[in-house]
Amino acid sequence: MVSLKQMQKRVYQNKVNKGFNVTDVFKEFCLTYGELTEACEAYMKKQDDVGEELADVAIYLLGLAEILGVDLEKEILSKMDKNEKRQYIQENGVNKRID
Repeated sequence: MVSLKQMQKRVYQNKVNKGFNVTDVFKEFCLTYGELTEACEAYMKKQDDVGEELADVAIYLLGLAEILGVDLEKEILSKMDKNEKRQYIQENGVNKRID
């Protein structure tokens, strides 16, 4: 199985090899947002390519993480642990976190 860290490096290297942006972080956030919008539109229109659009989101996110020097795998695992320990109550049909 390939780790997220390996995928980050592969995505980044592909960007470098193809001459895509690897320096303008704001632009990468905007492009990632755009890909998420495309995925949402595909879902709303019941198109068959929702999975491919979600893959684009993940690819942009992995590239952004590598540009920023963030170990996304480590951060995701840490955040999952944190989320699993959080407790919630429902108030008026809405989950409210209690700590």
